Amino acid sequence: MLKMWKKFFGFFCMLDVGGDDMKKIYWISALAMLLIMAAGIGYFIYRDHSARIPKDIRLETSDGEVYDFGKSEKKIKLLEFIYTNCPDVCPITTQRMVHLKKQLEERNLYGKRIQFITITIDPYRDTPDVMKKYAEAFGVADDENWFFLTGDRKEIQKIADTFQFQYRDPGNGFYIHSTFFYVLDERNRYLKKFPMGERFDTREVLEYLEKVSS
Repeated sequence: MLKMWKKFFGFFCMLDVGGDDMKKIYWISALAMLLIMAAGIGYFIYRDHSARIPKDIRLETSDGEVYDFGKSEKKIKLLEFIYTNCPDVCPITTQRMVHLKKQLEERNLYGKRIQFITITIDPYRDTPDVMKKYAEAFGVADDENWFFLTGDRKEIQKIADTFQFQYRDPGNGFYIHSTFFYVLDERNRYLKKFPMGERFDTREVLEYLEKVSS
């Protein structure tokens, strides 16, 4: 954006115009650039807040059952993307979610108003059995309100694309990926995103969930 501005202003500097005219051109060009930037920011805000998981997507739970997003329960959902071979950000995020779950249970919100969803970005390796073991490692394998999902790679990609969650395997099985998790409303529409890993602020997320579920 800065380079564009320099080229834009530099073009006018080359013109043979007087001082007053140059000032007018400067302010007009500055205003135009601000309007372009505002439009760009507005687009990204609109894109995020209009994001919604397609109703026709179906994945597989760690118990081998079908999870149909078009028929999911009308509850607030906390959604994280992980892969079970992840050495740091993913398990830290899941562990913070376990702590958050306990606090939501104390407030009678977990299960009643809020559910958790964990989706693998590595469905080839993360089969239902592997996802089951991952859930067991965090003591939540039998939780009826926390769904650990795997399934068709293209379907998972659609969900990730919905929230602009980027990921790729450089070839060694250790994915490079975005570091956000998401809060969805009762219709699986985007509400807000929060940082994963060490930047996961349990208190901040808890306060937000209390507000949107009240």
